[in-house]
Amino acid sequence: MAQQRVMVTGGAGYIGSIITQQLLQKGFQVIAVDNFSTGYKEALDILQSDFPAHLHSYHHDLLAPLESIFKKESPLDAVFHLAGKTAVDESMRDPAVYFENNTAALLNLLTAMEQYRVTQLIFSSTAAVYGESETLPILESHPTRPVNPYGESKLMAEQIINWFGKQKDLRYTIFRYFNVCGGAADGSLGDARPDSGALVLNAVKGTMGIIPFQLTCSPVSTPDGTPIRDYIDVLDVAKAHLLAYAYLSDGGKSETINLGSTRGYSVHELVRTVETMTGVKIPTRHGSTRQGEAATIVASNTKARQLLGWKPTRTIEESIKSTRAWLTTHPHGWK
Repeated sequence: MAQQRVMVTGGAGYIGSIITQQLLQKGFQVIAVDNFSTGYKEALDILQSDFPAHLHSYHHDLLAPLESIFKKESPLDAVFHLAGKTAVDESMRDPAVYFENNTAALLNLLTAMEQYRVTQLIFSSTAAVYGESETLPILESHPTRPVNPYGESKLMAEQIINWFGKQKDLRYTIFRYFNVCGGAADGSLGDARPDSGALVLNAVKGTMGIIPFQLTCSPVSTPDGTPIRDYIDVLDVAKAHLLAYAYLSDGGKSETINLGSTRGYSVHELVRTVETMTGVKIPTRHGSTRQGEAATIVASNTKARQLLGWKPTRTIEESIKSTRAWLTTHPHGWK
Protein backbone atom coordinates (compact mmCIF):
# COMPACT_ATOMS: atom_id res chain seq x y z
CA MET A 1 0.00 0.00 0.00
CA ALA A 2 1.33 3.44 -0.99
CA GLN A 3 2.20 5.83 1.80
CA GLN A 4 -0.64 8.23 2.54
CA ARG A 5 0.28 11.85 1.79
CA VAL A 6 -1.67 14.74 3.27
CA MET A 7 -1.31 18.50 3.62
CA VAL A 8 -1.91 20.22 6.97
CA THR A 9 -2.39 23.96 6.73
CA GLY A 10 -1.64 25.70 9.99
CA GLY A 11 0.59 22.75 10.83
CA ALA A 12 2.77 24.88 13.13
CA GLY A 13 -0.17 26.07 15.21
CA TYR A 14 -1.53 24.72 18.48
CA ILE A 15 -4.05 22.23 17.13
CA GLY A 16 -2.34 21.80 13.77
CA SER A 17 1.00 20.73 15.27
CA ILE A 18 -0.65 18.10 17.46
CA ILE A 19 -2.69 16.74 14.53
CA THR A 20 0.52 16.70 12.48
CA GLN A 21 2.24 14.76 15.27
CA GLN A 22 -0.58 12.21 15.37
CA LEU A 23 -0.50 11.77 11.58
CA LEU A 24 3.26 11.28 11.59
CA GLN A 25 3.00 8.71 14.36
CA LYS A 26 0.53 6.79 12.15
CA GLY A 27 3.01 6.73 9.27
CA PHE A 28 1.58 9.50 7.09
CA GLN A 29 3.73 11.72 4.90
CA VAL A 30 2.76 15.25 5.99
CA ILE A 31 3.18 18.50 4.09
CA ALA A 32 2.80 21.30 6.65
CA VAL A 33 2.05 24.81 5.40
CA ASP A 34 2.10 27.77 7.78
CA ASN A 35 2.80 31.51 7.57
CA PHE A 36 3.90 31.52 11.26
CA SER A 37 1.61 34.42 12.15
CA THR A 38 0.21 32.42 15.08
CA GLY A 39 2.10 29.16 14.55
CA TYR A 40 5.71 28.47 15.48
CA LYS A 41 8.54 27.03 13.43
CA GLU A 42 9.90 25.47 16.62
CA ALA A 43 6.92 23.10 16.75
CA LEU A 44 7.69 21.84 13.26
CA ASP A 45 11.40 21.62 14.10
CA ILE A 46 10.56 19.25 16.97
CA LEU A 47 8.46 17.09 14.65
CA GLN A 48 11.09 17.24 11.90
CA SER A 49 13.70 15.86 14.28
CA ASP A 50 11.37 13.02 15.29
CA PHE A 51 10.20 12.21 11.75
CA PRO A 52 12.89 13.51 9.36
CA ALA A 53 11.75 11.49 6.35
CA HIS A 54 8.01 12.04 6.73
CA LEU A 55 7.56 15.80 7.20
CA HIS A 56 7.94 18.52 4.58
CA SER A 57 7.24 22.05 5.78
CA TYR A 58 6.68 25.33 3.95
CA HIS A 59 6.69 28.90 5.24
CA HIS A 60 3.87 30.14 3.05
CA ASP A 61 0.75 32.29 3.29
CA LEU A 62 -2.46 30.74 1.99
CA LEU A 63 -3.44 34.07 0.42
CA ALA A 64 -0.43 33.72 -1.90
CA PRO A 65 -0.41 31.37 -4.93
CA LEU A 66 -0.20 27.71 -3.88
CA GLU A 67 0.46 26.05 -7.22
CA SER A 68 4.20 25.59 -6.66
CA ILE A 69 3.65 23.64 -3.43
CA PHE A 70 0.88 21.49 -4.87
CA LYS A 71 2.91 20.79 -8.02
CA LYS A 72 5.96 19.73 -6.01
CA GLU A 73 4.04 17.61 -3.47
CA SER A 74 1.39 15.98 -5.68
CA PRO A 75 -0.27 13.59 -5.48
CA LEU A 76 -1.99 14.36 -2.18
CA ASP A 77 -4.71 12.21 -0.65
CA ALA A 78 -6.33 14.95 1.45
CA VAL A 79 -5.97 18.40 2.97
CA PHE A 80 -6.48 19.10 6.68
CA HIS A 81 -7.25 22.83 6.72
CA LEU A 82 -6.54 24.26 10.18
CA ALA A 83 -4.98 27.60 9.28
CA GLY A 84 -6.93 30.68 10.28
CA LYS A 85 -7.58 33.38 12.82
CA THR A 86 -9.50 32.38 15.95
CA ALA A 87 -9.79 35.24 18.50
CA VAL A 88 -13.36 36.45 19.00
CA ASP A 89 -12.43 39.81 20.50
CA GLU A 90 -9.86 40.52 17.77
CA SER A 91 -12.48 39.75 15.12
CA MET A 92 -14.74 42.41 16.65
CA ARG A 93 -11.95 44.98 16.37
CA ASP A 94 -10.69 44.00 12.92
CA PRO A 95 -13.23 41.94 10.98
CA ALA A 96 -11.45 42.39 7.65
CA VAL A 97 -8.52 40.28 8.86
CA TYR A 98 -10.93 37.42 9.63
CA PHE A 99 -12.75 37.47 6.31
CA GLU A 100 -9.39 37.58 4.56
CA ASN A 101 -7.67 34.78 6.51
CA ASN A 102 -10.65 32.51 7.19
CA THR A 103 -12.68 32.97 4.03
CA ALA A 104 -10.60 34.30 1.13
CA ALA A 105 -7.63 32.04 1.98
CA LEU A 106 -9.94 29.02 1.94
CA LEU A 107 -11.12 29.88 -1.56
CA ASN A 108 -7.52 30.11 -2.73
CA LEU A 109 -6.81 26.69 -1.20
CA LEU A 110 -9.88 25.06 -2.76
CA THR A 111 -8.92 26.42 -6.18
CA ALA A 112 -5.46 24.83 -5.89
CA MET A 113 -6.99 21.56 -4.64
CA GLU A 114 -9.28 21.44 -7.66
CA GLN A 115 -6.42 22.13 -10.05
CA TYR A 116 -4.34 19.30 -8.60
CA ARG A 117 -7.26 16.89 -8.11
CA VAL A 118 -7.22 16.71 -4.32
CA THR A 119 -10.77 15.64 -3.54
CA GLN A 120 -10.84 15.20 0.25
CA LEU A 121 -10.93 18.05 2.77
CA ILE A 122 -11.11 18.04 6.58
CA PHE A 123 -11.90 21.56 7.76
CA SER A 124 -11.70 23.12 11.21
CA SER A 125 -14.72 25.30 11.84
CA THR A 126 -16.14 26.46 15.14
CA ALA A 127 -19.16 26.39 17.42
CA ALA A 128 -19.13 30.18 17.03
CA VAL A 129 -21.18 29.66 13.84
CA TYR A 130 -24.20 28.91 16.03
CA GLY A 131 -24.31 32.18 17.98
CA GLU A 132 -26.69 32.23 20.94
CA SER A 133 -27.97 28.75 21.68
CA GLU A 134 -31.72 28.27 21.28
CA THR A 135 -31.71 24.62 22.39
CA LEU A 136 -29.19 22.59 24.38
CA PRO A 137 -27.20 20.55 23.69
CA ILE A 138 -26.50 22.08 20.28
CA LEU A 139 -27.14 19.79 17.33
CA GLU A 140 -25.58 20.35 13.91
CA SER A 141 -29.07 21.32 12.69
CA HIS A 142 -29.21 24.23 15.16
CA PRO A 143 -29.69 27.62 13.43
CA THR A 144 -26.44 29.35 12.51
CA ARG A 145 -26.54 32.99 13.58
CA PRO A 146 -23.00 34.10 14.49
CA VAL A 147 -22.64 37.01 16.89
CA ASN A 148 -19.08 37.93 15.89
CA PRO A 149 -17.03 38.21 12.67
CA TYR A 150 -14.98 35.15 13.63
CA GLY A 151 -18.06 32.92 13.58
CA GLU A 152 -19.38 34.64 10.45
CA SER A 153 -16.09 34.15 8.59
CA LYS A 154 -16.12 30.44 9.43
CA LEU A 155 -19.77 30.07 8.43
CA MET A 156 -19.01 31.70 5.09
CA ALA A 157 -16.13 29.25 4.67
CA GLU A 158 -18.48 26.33 5.40
CA GLN A 159 -20.89 27.60 2.75
CA ILE A 160 -18.09 27.83 0.18
CA ILE A 161 -17.06 24.26 0.98
CA ASN A 162 -20.68 23.11 0.66
CA TRP A 163 -20.92 24.61 -2.82
CA PHE A 164 -17.63 23.07 -3.91
CA GLY A 165 -19.00 19.77 -2.64
CA LYS A 166 -22.15 20.19 -4.74
CA GLN A 167 -20.56 21.54 -7.90
CA LYS A 168 -17.03 20.09 -7.83
CA ASP A 169 -15.38 16.76 -7.10
CA LEU A 170 -14.92 17.40 -3.37
CA ARG A 171 -15.89 15.39 -0.32
CA TYR A 172 -15.37 16.91 3.07
CA THR A 173 -15.76 16.73 6.81
CA ILE A 174 -16.40 20.06 8.53
CA PHE A 175 -15.66 19.93 12.25
CA ARG A 176 -17.27 22.53 14.47
CA TYR A 177 -14.91 22.72 17.43
CA PHE A 178 -16.12 23.68 20.84
CA ASN A 179 -13.45 24.94 23.29
CA VAL A 180 -10.22 23.03 22.65
CA CYS A 181 -7.79 22.65 25.56
CA GLY A 182 -4.87 20.53 26.77
CA GLY A 183 -1.71 19.52 24.98
CA ALA A 184 0.40 16.53 23.99
CA ALA A 185 0.42 14.04 26.85
CA ASP A 186 4.22 14.26 27.22
CA GLY A 187 4.25 18.06 27.29
CA SER A 188 6.13 18.30 23.99
CA LEU A 189 3.50 20.42 22.21
CA GLY A 190 0.86 22.84 23.41
CA ASP A 191 -0.73 26.26 23.02
CA ALA A 192 2.21 28.65 22.64
CA ARG A 193 0.28 31.82 21.83
CA PRO A 194 1.28 34.52 24.33
CA ASP A 195 -2.01 36.39 23.90
CA SER A 196 -4.30 33.36 23.81
CA GLY A 197 -7.73 33.88 25.34
CA ALA A 198 -8.00 30.17 26.18
CA LEU A 199 -9.40 29.86 29.69
CA VAL A 200 -7.76 26.57 30.73
CA LEU A 201 -4.36 27.75 29.50
CA ASN A 202 -4.57 31.11 31.24
CA ALA A 203 -5.97 29.71 34.48
CA VAL A 204 -3.10 27.20 34.69
CA LYS A 205 -0.64 30.01 33.91
CA GLY A 206 -2.19 31.90 36.80
CA THR A 207 -1.53 29.04 39.22
CA MET A 208 2.09 28.84 38.06
CA GLY A 209 2.72 32.58 38.37
CA ILE A 210 3.49 32.91 34.65
CA ILE A 211 0.93 35.68 34.10
CA PRO A 212 -1.68 37.30 36.31
CA PHE A 213 -5.05 35.68 35.65
CA GLN A 214 -7.69 38.10 34.44
CA LEU A 215 -11.42 37.66 34.02
CA THR A 216 -12.35 39.09 30.62
CA CYS A 217 -15.87 37.72 30.15
CA SER A 218 -18.85 40.04 30.13
CA PRO A 219 -21.85 39.32 32.41
CA VAL A 220 -24.31 36.87 30.84
CA SER A 221 -27.54 35.12 31.80
CA THR A 222 -26.17 31.96 33.44
CA PRO A 223 -26.47 30.79 37.07
CA ASP A 224 -23.19 32.40 38.15
CA GLY A 225 -23.19 35.17 35.55
CA THR A 226 -20.22 33.83 33.54
CA PRO A 227 -20.30 32.11 30.13
CA ILE A 228 -20.73 28.33 30.01
CA ARG A 229 -18.59 26.46 27.48
CA ASP A 230 -17.98 22.89 26.38
CA TYR A 231 -14.28 21.93 26.67
CA ILE A 232 -12.75 19.23 24.47
CA ASP A 233 -9.19 17.93 24.73
CA VAL A 234 -6.92 18.53 21.76
CA LEU A 235 -5.92 14.84 21.61
CA ASP A 236 -9.59 13.89 21.22
CA VAL A 237 -9.83 16.50 18.46
CA ALA A 238 -6.81 14.98 16.71
CA LYS A 239 -8.31 11.50 16.98
CA ALA A 240 -11.48 12.74 15.29
CA HIS A 241 -9.47 14.10 12.36
CA LEU A 242 -7.80 10.75 11.74
CA LEU A 243 -11.18 9.02 11.91
CA ALA A 244 -12.59 11.55 9.43
CA TYR A 245 -9.75 10.83 7.02
CA ALA A 246 -10.50 7.10 7.22
CA TYR A 247 -14.22 7.79 6.80
CA LEU A 248 -13.70 9.86 3.65
CA SER A 249 -11.14 7.42 2.26
CA ASP A 250 -13.71 4.63 2.64
CA GLY A 251 -16.19 6.61 0.54
CA GLY A 252 -18.07 8.42 3.31
CA LYS A 253 -20.26 11.31 2.23
CA SER A 254 -19.68 14.93 3.14
CA GLU A 255 -20.79 15.89 6.66
CA THR A 256 -20.68 18.71 9.20
CA ILE A 257 -19.95 17.40 12.70
CA ASN A 258 -19.65 18.86 16.20
CA LEU A 259 -16.60 18.10 18.33
CA GLY A 260 -17.47 18.64 21.96
CA SER A 261 -17.74 16.80 25.25
CA THR A 262 -21.45 17.59 25.96
CA ARG A 263 -20.37 18.89 29.42
CA GLY A 264 -20.53 22.61 30.09
CA TYR A 265 -18.37 24.52 32.57
CA SER A 266 -18.91 28.13 33.53
CA VAL A 267 -15.84 30.36 33.77
CA HIS A 268 -16.04 30.36 37.56
CA GLU A 269 -16.53 26.58 37.69
CA LEU A 270 -13.55 25.97 35.43
CA VAL A 271 -11.33 28.24 37.51
CA ARG A 272 -12.34 26.36 40.67
CA THR A 273 -11.53 23.05 38.94
CA VAL A 274 -8.03 24.30 38.04
CA GLU A 275 -7.52 25.49 41.63
CA THR A 276 -8.60 22.09 42.99
CA MET A 277 -6.35 20.22 40.55
CA THR A 278 -3.28 22.31 41.28
CA GLY A 279 -3.88 23.14 44.94
CA VAL A 280 -3.24 26.82 44.17
CA LYS A 281 -5.66 29.69 44.68
CA ILE A 282 -5.66 31.87 41.57
CA PRO A 283 -5.35 35.59 42.28
CA THR A 284 -8.01 37.07 40.02
CA ARG A 285 -8.45 40.53 38.64
CA HIS A 286 -10.70 41.93 35.94
CA GLY A 287 -9.22 42.75 32.56
CA SER A 288 -10.70 44.29 29.42
CA THR A 289 -14.10 42.77 28.72
CA ARG A 290 -14.29 40.61 25.61
CA GLN A 291 -17.00 41.45 23.10
CA GLY A 292 -19.25 39.15 21.08
CA GLU A 293 -19.69 36.40 23.69
CA ALA A 294 -22.68 34.05 23.72
CA ALA A 295 -23.99 32.91 27.13
CA THR A 296 -24.06 29.10 26.84
CA ILE A 297 -22.57 26.84 24.18
CA VAL A 298 -22.63 23.08 24.83
CA ALA A 299 -22.41 20.40 22.13
CA SER A 300 -24.29 17.34 21.14
CA ASN A 301 -21.68 14.89 19.82
CA THR A 302 -24.13 12.15 18.82
CA LYS A 303 -23.35 12.57 15.12
CA ALA A 304 -19.60 12.13 15.65
CA ARG A 305 -20.25 8.99 17.68
CA GLN A 306 -22.59 7.50 15.07
CA LEU A 307 -20.70 8.38 11.88
CA LEU A 308 -17.07 8.18 12.99
CA GLY A 309 -17.21 5.92 16.03
CA TRP A 310 -15.60 8.80 17.93
CA LYS A 311 -16.11 9.78 21.53
CA PRO A 312 -14.12 12.03 23.84
CA THR A 313 -11.98 10.01 26.24
CA ARG A 314 -9.97 12.68 28.05
CA THR A 315 -11.36 14.52 31.07
CA ILE A 316 -10.99 18.18 31.91
CA GLU A 317 -8.60 17.12 34.67
CA GLU A 318 -6.37 15.39 32.09
CA SER A 319 -6.48 18.52 29.93
CA ILE A 320 -5.38 20.62 32.90
CA LYS A 321 -2.59 18.13 33.66
CA SER A 322 -1.23 18.15 30.08
CA THR A 323 -1.46 21.96 29.96
CA ARG A 324 0.62 22.12 33.12
CA ALA A 325 3.14 19.67 31.65
CA TRP A 326 3.50 21.88 28.56
CA LEU A 327 3.90 25.06 30.62
CA THR A 328 6.45 23.45 32.96
CA THR A 329 8.95 23.22 30.08
CA HIS A 330 7.58 26.11 27.95
CA PRO A 331 6.23 28.71 30.41
CA HIS A 332 6.34 31.40 27.74
CA GLY A 333 5.64 29.18 24.74
CA TRP A 334 8.39 28.74 22.18
CA LYS A 335 9.91 32.17 22.79
